[in-house]
Amino acid sequence: MRIILKIKNEKIFVLSFISVGYFLNAQSLSNSPYATYGIGDVKYDNTIETASMGGISTAFISDFTSNFNFANPANNTNFELTSIKLEATNENNYFKTNYNNTKSTKHSTYLSNISLAFPISSRVKMGLSYQPYSSKSYDIQNIEKRPDGGIYQNNFKGTGTLNTAQVAVSYKVNNEFALGLRANYYFGNLYDTNEFSNPYQVSNPNAPYSELINAYETKNSIKNFNFTLGGSYQHLNTRTDKKLTIGATTTFGNTSNMTTDYKNSTYFYSAVDTKAYETIIEQKSTSSKNLLPIQASFGVGYGSENQWFVSGQLDYKKGESISYFGKTVDFDDTYRISAGGWYLPNYNNFRNYFSRVVYRYGAFYERGGLKIGSNNINKFGISAGVMLPFKTSSITRMSGLELGVEVGKRGTLDNNLINQNFINLRVGFNFADKWFRKSLYN
Repeated sequence: MRIILKIKNEKIFVLSFISVGYFLNAQSLSNSPYATYGIGDVKYDNTIETASMGGISTAFISDFTSNFNFANPANNTNFELTSIKLEATNENNYFKTNYNNTKSTKHSTYLSNISLAFPISSRVKMGLSYQPYSSKSYDIQNIEKRPDGGIYQNNFKGTGTLNTAQVAVSYKVNNEFALGLRANYYFGNLYDTNEFSNPYQVSNPNAPYSELINAYETKNSIKNFNFTLGGSYQHLNTRTDKKLTIGATTTFGNTSNMTTDYKNSTYFYSAVDTKAYETIIEQKSTSSKNLLPIQASFGVGYGSENQWFVSGQLDYKKGESISYFGKTVDFDDTYRISAGGWYLPNYNNFRNYFSRVVYRYGAFYERGGLKIGSNNINKFGISAGVMLPFKTSSITRMSGLELGVEVGKRGTLDNNLINQNFINLRVGFNFADKWFRKSLYN
């Protein structure tokens, strides 16, 4: 099997909050061949802060006033400033399979997150976020030589991005308890095409343009709306500055509309790669209502005020059924275990800049919902990151440059499947200040 992965380079210009959303919707994201199944390659969370700590967020309440937590909207009791975040991700994937000892690589860079958050009152905080949720961007050719000297060439292509827009509101009940609600809207189109050609002779390289192609095409048009409810408890020991945090979230109330258009047809390719003499064998349209089923998360954290924090987290996502090339594909329940945290040496040490840097670390293991044969396509990795404060930044106005790296593995070499090693680099800016407030004079 020969794998050819194609990349599109794009220049992204940030004009405004709205125009950035337009560019997010138009991006071509990198992912693995496993994105051929279902709704593509799901991005767990594209925020640098969360990804650098292994994915922990459910029991993470930032000690600083400039970081808004969208994953658990209850965890924003300390948020006091207006914050604008712009973040980009560079994905580097390295694939290998034992089938013909094939290797391949794929790289892409895209705008992964934009958010705006601000306090409404001392108890109520609000945030808006826009980021890619999943994507398909693969182009695979499978060339197989037959005993009679002929060749089969099969092409597998996928394109499209599923985006999500979020609105989150936090409410501080008292000094220890908080609640939050996030409304999630998912939208986009995902396309898959499988082309199978009849055998052609090696001695006639122009034969593919005159051979009959049998193609299976699927278009998934997705509009999905649901809610995420979060709660948190944090107890601070004022004598020792140690604190215990417990958090939980659940996603529910799916109002989904995924329309799947499926077509099975035959046609010829002309010399300019356009379809000719297409004959439709089968064509149908179906609708799905459980695209993004129930999800839940639970986390526990412990730390010292403005110094360090560590947390563990368990995520669960119920398996779903997706219509794929005219058939229903079932996905198993997904489990993810994450651990991570952050460390700040001494923010008041102005003689040593690196003492004022926030260092993040984490690791995760994910039992994937995709199962091929007897093999679950699992994923694990480690991560790290830093928040480099601007010169004018303070402990109460933490603005700066965010950097993160994630290294890991997905898949397996068993049964001629594909092993995927990845290195994801992230960079972003967090601009935080007291905006949108009127000055008061006596």
